Amino acid sequence: MFGKGDYIVYGTTGVCRVRDITAMASGETGAEKMYYVLEPMGVAGSRIMTPVEGNKSVLRPIMSREEAYQLIDSILEVELLRIVDDKQREAMYKEALKTCDCREWVGIIKTLHFRKKDRLARGKRLTEVDERYLKKAKDNLYRELSIPLEIPAEDVERFITERIGMKDLERETAAAR
Repeated sequence: MFGKGDYIVYGTTGVCRVRDITAMASGETGAEKMYYVLEPMGVAGSRIMTPVEGNKSVLRPIMSREEAYQLIDSILEVELLRIVDDKQREAMYKEALKTCDCREWVGIIKTLHFRKKDRLARGKRLTEVDERYLKKAKDNLYRELSIPLEIPAEDVERFITERIGMKDLERETAAAR
């Protein structure tokens, strides 16, 4: 069970802060059930009520500082998403986001980074679907990393790039293709 003030990842909403834990009567049985009152990060004034037990969405603690550094240091090892058919592209992005797994979010970001470079080289932009999922994956990952790293979410991308070196990322991914 999480406590008041804890930061957690809640489904595709991403990082939330537990504002309260409260009992509410269930409409079906009238029995009291415990709920988290969550405040999504980056969405001022928004609140989500979700059951403490029997939740259908992923609820997990955010990573520790050590886990954050381990993830960043392993980014070069994260594989690109294997998208065989463009018609399955959005479904694969959606499924990767729903896992609430930071490595999956990194996979989306890496895949779309290289897709964007390739499309720009051909005079095209990323599709609206690609842009939307790139933004969501970055928002989720950077908001989570910002807490244990104690830096603003908007500085996380630069922090990662400086730590691993963008040239190393491009060289490693080109070798993986």
